[in-house]
Amino acid sequence: MAARIRNMTEGKPLPLILSFALPLMIGNIFQQLYTVVDTMVVGKALGVGALAALGASDWLNWLVMGLVQGMAQGFAILMAQEFGAKRYAMLRRVVGCSGILAIVSSIVVLAAAQGIARPVLLLLGTPDAILGDALLYLRVMFFGIPIVMAYNLFACILRSLGDGKTPLYAMVVAAIVNILLDLLFVLVFHWGIAGAAAATLVAQLVSSLFCLWYLMKLDILKLHRGDFRVEPAMARQLLLLGAPMAFQNAIICVGGMIVQFVVNGFGVLFIAGFTATNKLYGILEVAATSYGYAMITYVGQNLGAARLDRIRSGMRAALFIGFLTSLVIMAFMLLFGRGILSLFISGTPEEAAETLAIAFRYLAIMSVCLPILYVLHIVRSAIQGLGNTVLPMLSGVAEFVMRAAAAILLSALFGETGIFFAEVLAWAGADAVLIPGYLHTMRVFARRGVSLPEEA
Repeated sequence: MAARIRNMTEGKPLPLILSFALPLMIGNIFQQLYTVVDTMVVGKALGVGALAALGASDWLNWLVMGLVQGMAQGFAILMAQEFGAKRYAMLRRVVGCSGILAIVSSIVVLAAAQGIARPVLLLLGTPDAILGDALLYLRVMFFGIPIVMAYNLFACILRSLGDGKTPLYAMVVAAIVNILLDLLFVLVFHWGIAGAAAATLVAQLVSSLFCLWYLMKLDILKLHRGDFRVEPAMARQLLLLGAPMAFQNAIICVGGMIVQFVVNGFGVLFIAGFTATNKLYGILEVAATSYGYAMITYVGQNLGAARLDRIRSGMRAALFIGFLTSLVIMAFMLLFGRGILSLFISGTPEEAAETLAIAFRYLAIMSVCLPILYVLHIVRSAIQGLGNTVLPMLSGVAEFVMRAAAAILLSALFGETGIFFAEVLAWAGADAVLIPGYLHTMRVFARRGVSLPEEA
């Protein structure tokens, strides 16, 4: 079983990155599958109003889950560096300390999330017709924050060791569980939108237990009581890595909430169409996030091994495959996106036609601009792997500014169509920060003499 652990400091970068990313990609597809099934079941079984409620709750849900995910990803950066440097005793201490910090932070986030759910929905101008369902969905999801933290931490530990397969297997199992429970809770038990949320949380619990079961079998992670200590210096280092990533995710989501506020002003049908496309957002970026995870691990391990030369060659390889992948997904969505979107939409023929037209127009704009998003994920993740989480946080601020400004100004100038460009302009704003930032960071490391001679 330990064979799944991978040392990424040796071998050709492109095959390493691709072979690491592919299992993550498949796992992300399964994760998106049960998100899509949630949307299909809610949209088809409960109607356009329930679909709109799901959309109205999305950004706040993503904000809270982004805090959890960002903390776990930040902790994993130090794990990858210690693994790349072959300091396994220190690796175990990092994992133990991360576990304690994860427990504390998940409890804090849970309490805060439950407190802000209703005020934020009201602040966003959520229509009264969907406010109750949106709040109910968030209440259920937020009670599962410790489960979400557990899965993200366990999966990030595995990825930091170069294991992309175990999270894949966990996600396959979780997807099957989620789909079955969606059908049971919503169609059989008639639990409504709360049933869809409950199905997601049970699936997350299954996937977290699966990852934990595998982690407990790894010899290099045989933790002892002494490893579970909050050492002040280590805790500070972990929080300095995790907190900016959590803030980065949060500020991006705040921008999305501003967009949602603008969207809410265009009525329930527009909200439903906008939501349908947002539920495909995960599919659009599924490969991008996988390449990003691969780059965090690849760069982190090679930085630990003092191989700056391999980081450069890995970046070139990742950008190449990222660009090709974005073109393939763009073509697929332009050809088949309308048919996929129709699976989410119900209502009268007039309602369905209007909702579908809104959804596909938004999908087409995002699909054509996908290369911008793929550059964002790859470059941002490489910088994070270098141990710099402040610069990616600043790129999140740039996303926030561009997304919010575009949604407010462009919608005022061009109406509904203006909102569709907010997301693309947010990606471009982040790239404008990340690309020169990456080049500068690499020059700084080069001046410090981090790299070793290039391999033959």
